[in-house]
Amino acid sequence: MRQPRVADLLADTLRSRILRGELPDGSLLPKQSALLEEFGVSKLAAREALRILETEGLITVRRGNTGGSVVHAPKRDSVAYMLALVLESRRTALPDVGFALQQIEPFCASLCAQRPDRHSAVVPALRRAHESLVHAVETGDEKRATPASREFHEAIVRLCGNETLFVVAGALETLWTAQERDWSEQATRTGSFPEPALRRRALDEHARVLTLIEEGDADGAARLLRDHLRTAQKFPTTGVTEDLPVQATLLRPLVQPAERP
Repeated sequence: MRQPRVADLLADTLRSRILRGELPDGSLLPKQSALLEEFGVSKLAAREALRILETEGLITVRRGNTGGSVVHAPKRDSVAYMLALVLESRRTALPDVGFALQQIEPFCASLCAQRPDRHSAVVPALRRAHESLVHAVETGDEKRATPASREFHEAIVRLCGNETLFVVAGALETLWTAQERDWSEQATRTGSFPEPALRRRALDEHARVLTLIEEGDADGAARLLRDHLRTAQKFPTTGVTEDLPVQATLLRPLVQPAERP
């Protein structure tokens, strides 16, 4: 069996400290001289360990007299960006992502409705997102309408009560939000936003989903949300070919400030 290299062992130790929060996001790793003294490794091994962590996106190494290694705690946006890269490399079409959300997000809505603390932990946040959408629709604020709508859907995933679903489904939500934001900006410029009647229908469906979650109707909330997604997801693909691929570059701004200060 291959013995672990010294650089791998050092990277493992530093990675564990980052993941446990002992090295907080935005902090600096100890200087190379401190690492050499603490772990008794060579400069070559220390540099290789830092290279491993930088490749993983856990640090950014700044060169020069004022340099250092900046820590980056893993974030969901980074997961979404890597997922988008993989999907784009496989020429995955946007409707494929939408179909996955149609299966996962309604289940998250069902979990929200089953939470015994939903009246305090779920409903208030969903109501705030919904009221933001109501305001955008009633005032004709097209630039705000799409972000407000996405806030409602993202909150359903975030508040489902399952961390794994939050990370996995949340990455899909972030990916779809970036694609829909791009569509929204183009629709605003070209005046091709959906008719007010269609936007009002989506608004009413959000309100009904919120009511069903509040009442604890898990099956009803999931069923209605799935139907709503089938309709709402048609807008970002209007006027484009069915094989429009996922565009990872749309998510790059989400991770760029954290990973490349």
